[in-house]
Amino acid sequence: MEALTSDLTSAQERQLCDLLGEVRLHLLYKASVHGYYANSFHERCDNKGPTITVGYNSSGYVFGGYTAKPYAQTGQYINDNTAFLFTFQGGNITRFPVSNSVYSRIDNGNGPTFGQDLYFLYNNSATIHCKPGHYYTFNAATLHGNNLQLTECEVYQVKENTLLSKPWRNIQWEAERRQSLMESIKNYKPLINSVSQIRVLLIGPVGAGKSSFFNSINSIYRGHVTSQAISGHAATSLTTQFRTYTVKSSREGKPLPIVLCDTMGLEESEGAGLDIDDISNILKGCVPDRYKFNPKAPLQTDDKEFCKSGCLEDQIHCVAYVLDSCKISIMSSKLEEKLAAIRKKVNQMGIPQVILLTKVDEACPYVAEDLQNVYLSPYIKNMAKEVSVRVGVPCVLPVKNYSQELELELSSDILLLTAVVQMLRFADNYFDDISPELAKKV
Repeated sequence: MEALTSDLTSAQERQLCDLLGEVRLHLLYKASVHGYYANSFHERCDNKGPTITVGYNSSGYVFGGYTAKPYAQTGQYINDNTAFLFTFQGGNITRFPVSNSVYSRIDNGNGPTFGQDLYFLYNNSATIHCKPGHYYTFNAATLHGNNLQLTECEVYQVKENTLLSKPWRNIQWEAERRQSLMESIKNYKPLINSVSQIRVLLIGPVGAGKSSFFNSINSIYRGHVTSQAISGHAATSLTTQFRTYTVKSSREGKPLPIVLCDTMGLEESEGAGLDIDDISNILKGCVPDRYKFNPKAPLQTDDKEFCKSGCLEDQIHCVAYVLDSCKISIMSSKLEEKLAAIRKKVNQMGIPQVILLTKVDEACPYVAEDLQNVYLSPYIKNMAKEVSVRVGVPCVLPVKNYSQELELELSSDILLLTAVVQMLRFADNYFDDISPELAKKV
């Protein structure tokens, strides 16, 4: 059977939802399709939770009732103090709350019934039965114009709304936007001539997706999913070396003006994972590519591998904290303390910072259903606020890395590329800030 089409206007649906909070309506039953029969109604609407019944008549009235308690044909009176009747007049909705909630409706085998006041599908027909004043206070003429003949009857399931009416951040999802972002990154030039490539340091717990982020950006420019950097799931960090990854504009193309620096994962326990002193050395440009981390003994200034020059070209120009959105709520205080200590060092050097919020599709089922719901999800929005406060970094960028996919996906690409563009913009801000200082040294 084809999808049902609602007779409610978008404005009417919005007003009904506004009465109930953050909800959405899902059409279960439509009398013109399923028949004006009580058993047809129950077949589709029993045990579906809260519902709204909407009647339409030839006089142009749109009216009905809401009940929070599911239909189950128990034969009992239902106590529901949230129940109400409603009608639309002049584009506005009028609500008539239940006056005696103990008898808000009878849960029997008839059609939708509200107390003894309003019956839909009366005697299995396209009519209503109306006797105001028993358990709801309303005027019949106001509710439905004294027209008892139905032209349509619909029943909607009321679902908790996990999507916002407007996105909390505007983004374009067209293929042209992906191409525009790719070109913008490819043609970017740092504001300072002595720097040819922006260096972004990726910091985060084990398994958050640092290496996968590089692989994902590399995949976009290669045109297929790649796995150059070691990534996967493990209890300890799969990355044991400091790696600087350059992305090429194509397989045989020129390097992009950005270097993604991958580090060993942060771990909670002392003497495990990336040491904060090593991070300080990386920020200053003193750690060479492929340096093997030793959590128990960070790189020292007298070590032969220590790069003493630390020129601006080799320093870090933006820091990205890579955090798993599925683990934000269970982030330990020890890990939070480590991130705070790192942020303090980064702040002292004036380096801009962002948060990459990974695995957003695993955190929210509606984002898993369609990645373009990421900025419509109040769950992801609240999570972004939470992690921003806990880490102390305002800019939070949701992304979905490539992991098990075999082909590229437009929505994933746009989120990933948008994150890279934001890093480049922040690096520009950093160069703007240090330019006067460099000028004094010339």
